[in-house]
Amino acid sequence: MNKHPLRICLLGYRSNPHSGGQGGYIKNLSRALVQLGHRVEVISGPPYPDLAPGVSLVKMPSLDLYNPKNPFRLPKTHELRNMTHLIEWLSVSTMGFPEPFTFGLRAARWIIPRRQRYDVVHDNQSLSYGLWLIKNKLPTLATIHHPITVDRKIAVKSAPHLWEKLKELRWYSFLDMQKRVARTLPRIITVSECARRDICRDFNVMPDRFSIVPNGINTDLFYPFPGVQRQQNRIIVTNSADTPLKGLNFLLRAVFEISKNRDIQLVVVGSPKKNGMVIKLIRKLGIGDRITFTGRISHEEFVRQYARASVAVVPSVYEGFGLPAGEAMACGVPVISTTGGALPEVVGDAGILVPPADVNALVHALYSVLDFPEYARKLSKAGYRRVRKHLTWLAAAENTVEAYRNVINDYC
Repeated sequence: MNKHPLRICLLGYRSNPHSGGQGGYIKNLSRALVQLGHRVEVISGPPYPDLAPGVSLVKMPSLDLYNPKNPFRLPKTHELRNMTHLIEWLSVSTMGFPEPFTFGLRAARWIIPRRQRYDVVHDNQSLSYGLWLIKNKLPTLATIHHPITVDRKIAVKSAPHLWEKLKELRWYSFLDMQKRVARTLPRIITVSECARRDICRDFNVMPDRFSIVPNGINTDLFYPFPGVQRQQNRIIVTNSADTPLKGLNFLLRAVFEISKNRDIQLVVVGSPKKNGMVIKLIRKLGIGDRITFTGRISHEEFVRQYARASVAVVPSVYEGFGLPAGEAMACGVPVISTTGGALPEVVGDAGILVPPADVNALVHALYSVLDFPEYARKLSKAGYRRVRKHLTWLAAAENTVEAYRNVINDYC
């Protein structure tokens, strides 16, 4: 098989440079692919990614109706003369989430006339009907980090009333499209054995069509920060979302239990929704003085916060991979993680694993780290070594290129 450098088109329907795994995946994978000598062009809908030098960006326009600076704006009349814009507006107006679908249509219209400039197209979980058009013209594959069916199941279950459950079902209606498209792709990349099992089950895709490529950890951004003293009884968590999937509510209840007999502090990287589930629970438990939300912070401040923490907790009910666990280990922080989804594959034996949604298990694990400094130091060193040995973006890029070449060879 020819090992010449590849011309890669990498698709991301949204690639937030400041939060969320999709923007990080696009940025870090594209940078590593360029370091290996390949040419990479990213096509992204808004918010657009912050890419490394040498990576090209095509900004695919949309109505951008989820822009936090102007959410759910009323489009201008001339915008709605565009059929794809009109579909996007009508879907959002009826509580749907159209971005994967409409991005795929726009991307297909842009790529197909320019198909000679690419050897392979790699979609990052839009799984749009537009991919059907693209894969008929070019070797095409997709990454599915985890099946969003898991998010839908937990969201519907957590909704308190029938109307809220129906709203969740409408929001996740794009999943029918993703299932259909996934079953037609020649190859799918996913990030863990757990994710492959779940995608096979929920999307009805055969296991032999997968390449398992674990995500890397950007060790240029996440590293042990020198000269900062760890603070006793200080916990850090990197997820402030109200999404039940992320399990922050269970960690808050664990903090409440521990706060009964010691001065414990929880630092939450990010900002909560105003009057959302997280804020309401903090008020109910009366632990507002124990919780600090950092808001958006720089990467330097991020690793400084890790350096000050006694322990990092990943309380997710489910993760298709679990970047927060890897990032904490790269910073040399002891990690407590649930066994939700693929987290055990990331943490291995370098951290403490507890069942998801188990407050008592979290409390016990936190005491075992906070009360035994030598054990905490052992976990810190083990996590750092694990990341450096097994979880780099260059390794991820090399394995991704192997999947590209297999798809190209089969297409020819």
